[in-house]
Amino acid sequence: MLARHIKIDVMAHRSKIQALVEARCPHCRTGKVFVGGTYMFRKQRTNEVCPYCGMEFEIEPGYFYAAMYVSYAMSVVEVIAIGALVYWLSKSESPWLYSIVLLVAILLLAPFNYRYSRLILLFYLTPKIKYNPKYQQDSID
Repeated sequence: MLARHIKIDVMAHRSKIQALVEARCPHCRTGKVFVGGTYMFRKQRTNEVCPYCGMEFEIEPGYFYAAMYVSYAMSVVEVIAIGALVYWLSKSESPWLYSIVLLVAILLLAPFNYRYSRLILLFYLTPKIKYNPKYQQDSID
């Protein structure tokens, strides 16, 4: 009987990685950071405050400008990886092949980079945001 309660209690808490992947608030790990999906017809938008715990996501004016640097680093890694994969698969030296493939990849990965650069900034690069487990004790979501 006790083991069942422990299992339920452990299941109720999201890990930091799980909360990041699910785009949840870094403070409560329950509320959603974004409105809309990554690849939906409706534009994704960052919530101003967490709908669950009320934390303001844009800590100060211009806070998310720093996410551009994170997005740039993600794009560089993606371009290098995709370029190496294209070379490995095709052994081509045509600059047109690489230009077209990488341009399409950059455009397709832009919504992903937008979302996860902001989340990485919130979860790992902002020391003043701390997880508070009291919010997950009664979370349903």
